[in-house]
Amino acid sequence: MAINLDKPYLWKADIAKSVDLYNTWFMDFAPKAFRETRVTTAKSVENALRETNYLNNISPTVLQNHPEVLPILRMSTCPPIARDRLVGLAKVSKGLVQNMENSENPRVSPNMQKETLTEELQRIAGIIIKMADPDIFTWLLEKREPKRTEIMRSSTIVADRLCGAVADPIIRNAQEKRQLAAIANFLENKGYFHAESGLRYDKMKPGMFSFHQNIPVYIAGKKGDKVNIPVDIAIMPLSAKAEDLPLFLEAKSAGDFTNVSKRRKEEAVKMQQLKNTYGKKVSYSLFLCGYFDSGYLGYEAAEGIDWIWEHRIKDLEQLGI
Repeated sequence: MAINLDKPYLWKADIAKSVDLYNTWFMDFAPKAFRETRVTTAKSVENALRETNYLNNISPTVLQNHPEVLPILRMSTCPPIARDRLVGLAKVSKGLVQNMENSENPRVSPNMQKETLTEELQRIAGIIIKMADPDIFTWLLEKREPKRTEIMRSSTIVADRLCGAVADPIIRNAQEKRQLAAIANFLENKGYFHAESGLRYDKMKPGMFSFHQNIPVYIAGKKGDKVNIPVDIAIMPLSAKAEDLPLFLEAKSAGDFTNVSKRRKEEAVKMQQLKNTYGKKVSYSLFLCGYFDSGYLGYEAAEGIDWIWEHRIKDLEQLGI
């Protein structure tokens, strides 16, 4: 039974309520999320300053031992240098910079020859030294040790630059946590419990739910290669039978109407791959909060994808929860 996809007469009012909910959250909590990230980032900047002797020792050895400082150093110049711009200015390999700025495992390129690596790191260091912002790092021109207040001030400024460059992901991450917490609270109040970490979707028992599952699907039909697709929420209803699949939900939020259509095809592809692999009875729905207009909703409805509005979270019950 459809929940919202077949009720376009409700869409306009729901869109307005969804926008209001997102805006209320944004005004109340987004600044806090940004500030908390800025505090953490400022500590990372301060550590990077310490590792480089407060920008007095930006050497190939330091960069090789502490590749994680590179994005901080890029934001320490005047003007701040974009990643690709640094590649062009220093005339170094893009792979080296990408490896050093890998958020999960920052490292220098493991297969690069030692002499080449040293030369390219030296060129990167030269660009940073030449373009270091004298208005932020006032001690450099004066060739003196920085004061504690100067270190704190410069760390905060660079942290602001770093956070400004990734403001949207910070807000998206905070919003996703809030949406998942809302679903967890709703389910736990109904007697569900969070599955242990690492439990596969096909090992879930009735009454379990889990976040961020990888679901194997065929790329086309029921033959050929399989790939894993990420799904935000998997819920095994209390009434489920042994052979039943969990219900799959995608938590989605948007802070404006402009960008929501860019990813709508991704959900359509996921839905088709799930159906190709597990049959037409597979349940895949969206959990929406924010700016989703009638064009977006109409596209998803045409693809057979239903949704639950966060401001009407009790509609989850219509999935059999």
